[in-house]
Amino acid sequence: MSLKRKIALTISIAFSLLFGIVMAVIYISFNDFRKEEFKERFRQRLEFTSHFISKSKDFEEEAPVFFNENSDNILLNETILIFNGQKELIYSTIKDRNVTWDNALLKELDQKKAIYSEKTVPEIYAALKTINGENYYILTSAFDSNGNSKLAYLKYLLITAYVMSVLLIGFFSYYFMGQFLRPLENLNQEISEVTAHKLTTQIPVQESEDEINVLAKSFNTMIVRLNDVFQSQKDFTASASHEIRTPLTRMAFQLENLIKLEQHAPETLSSLKQIQKDVYQLSDLTNSLLLLTKFDKENIQSIYEEVRIDEVIFESFEIVEKSYPNLKMDFLISENTSENALLTIKGIQSLLDIVFINLFKNAAIYSDNTEVDVLITETNSQLTVEVISLGSTIPEEEQSKLFEAFMRGNNSQNISGSGLGLRIVKRILEYHGAEITYSSPKEHINQFTVFFKK
Repeated sequence: MSLKRKIALTISIAFSLLFGIVMAVIYISFNDFRKEEFKERFRQRLEFTSHFISKSKDFEEEAPVFFNENSDNILLNETILIFNGQKELIYSTIKDRNVTWDNALLKELDQKKAIYSEKTVPEIYAALKTINGENYYILTSAFDSNGNSKLAYLKYLLITAYVMSVLLIGFFSYYFMGQFLRPLENLNQEISEVTAHKLTTQIPVQESEDEINVLAKSFNTMIVRLNDVFQSQKDFTASASHEIRTPLTRMAFQLENLIKLEQHAPETLSSLKQIQKDVYQLSDLTNSLLLLTKFDKENIQSIYEEVRIDEVIFESFEIVEKSYPNLKMDFLISENTSENALLTIKGIQSLLDIVFINLFKNAAIYSDNTEVDVLITETNSQLTVEVISLGSTIPEEEQSKLFEAFMRGNNSQNISGSGLGLRIVKRILEYHGAEITYSSPKEHINQFTVFFKK
């Protein structure tokens, strides 16, 4: 998840939680206010009834007329029960049906004098009043329909406002975060375009002293230092490789002339040939290093060309065969390869030559019978080259490090080498978007498999 989305999501979640708490507090506070308001209306209604009783000369006869005339003040579905001091019902607003009540509530009034219950449906407000020296038990019940409808409407408004607010804050936070972080995205774009051949590129710096411009200045400083180090390393590798090639070429030429002379003892001739192999190996390594300094992953694709992999294999084998004349190759094309296969890939032939020269040299050095089998398989998605030889295999614990620099397996004991060959092979194949693996499908079988993507 991008930083912009993380910040927008964090702000939205924080706001939604805070706004949700505020909405809940508003709803609970209004509900408490509704209860208190309805309770106060109950109390006023009861006081109004008590005042009527105290002023009435004949309560039972005047009550129906009184409550009928004051119907405007009656609560919704209001029921009034009035009992005398002996807890006998002397008036009820309920008509044409049997009247029931809770005697326990009347007894409780003897102690508490006033009771309000909001848990019952409808709500009840009861009180014990002493009027003109006599006790009256007045029970009033009613529905707070008006308050509940307001509460329901408030709930609807709060939920709607909450949903709309969360959506709006999510949209605006994402939008404004995008505006605030746009300079950082531009900086990221500039950084992504910096490659080994563009280390001199400087990131544009604004006049403001915000964190992004400070980061840009620090990055430009780092780029200058990296460019100095990289250029020094590249110049040294190129110069050293170039300077080393000249004496190596002279040494190889002089060794060839010495070997052609027929006046050497067998031991001397054997030593000269071994020295010649070492010189050739060192020369190949120098050429590989010199070639690799010219390319990197960013610019190598610009000079790709169509290369026939079978031609690369045969040319590489001919080069190795000069140093190892006993080496034999069995070249095969798999039956799974379609008839229209061209056996071509996009790459640089000079670098691909180095790949197969190293693989063939390994086969010549480490195989028991100096024979190598090459099997090519081409499909619509990839081209595979298998290089198989017989000889001592590499233990499983060493296979994972086989393509590391200066790594040499147990099967290379008493055999000269630098340990850089397979590392260079892997690096060249990475430049071509290809992969190489080692396996030992059977005992004493070494198999290197190269996968080229089509």
